[in-house]
Amino acid sequence: MKNTTKLFLALTSVVSFAFVKPSPEEVKQINIVIDAGHGGSDMGAKTHLFTEKQIVEQITHKIYAMNTNKNVVIHLTRSSDIFVPLEERTKTINALKPDLVLSLHVNSSKNKSKSGMEMYVAKETPSAPASHTLATQLCNKFSNTNLKTSEIKTANYHILKKSQVPTILIDLGYLSNENDRKYLTGEEEQNQIAQTIVSFISELK
Repeated sequence: MKNTTKLFLALTSVVSFAFVKPSPEEVKQINIVIDAGHGGSDMGAKTHLFTEKQIVEQITHKIYAMNTNKNVVIHLTRSSDIFVPLEERTKTINALKPDLVLSLHVNSSKNKSKSGMEMYVAKETPSAPASHTLATQLCNKFSNTNLKTSEIKTANYHILKKSQVPTILIDLGYLSNENDRKYLTGEEEQNQIAQTIVSFISELK
């Protein structure tokens, strides 16, 4: 009888464990900084109708609004048309220690035929390899849009060399090029740029 009781208790224990619901795997929160270049008195590239500071601010707000992933938190270095010094931007970034920084800009050239998106990462920083890997992934995302992308380049821009986390500076296109300008300033096209970036950051782990 004692042996029967022990066997019953053992079987009960096994069955109980079999129906214990496994705890869901904790999902990592991803922190992203979107750095809208220029602002305030610093116009950046400009034409008689458009300015770089305005375009990147518009796209930044679209990215922020389109992000519905509760596991992705977006931080902004500026949320309005104000001038924020580069030192203050990187100070904020290094205090937050985000998973990635995307610094948005618009290009311009005397050669009006120059066009396309260009991405830059730091030359020699601890996070440079990770920055290059992420830039390549983002570049692949944009290959499905009408805005052509170039190879990943390196540069010594302040935001790249002073940020202590993976950072990509993106020149979204040339304001001096007619086709790029239409793409950068059109509502539907801006939405496409923003949605492509949102799709990219939603897949980060």
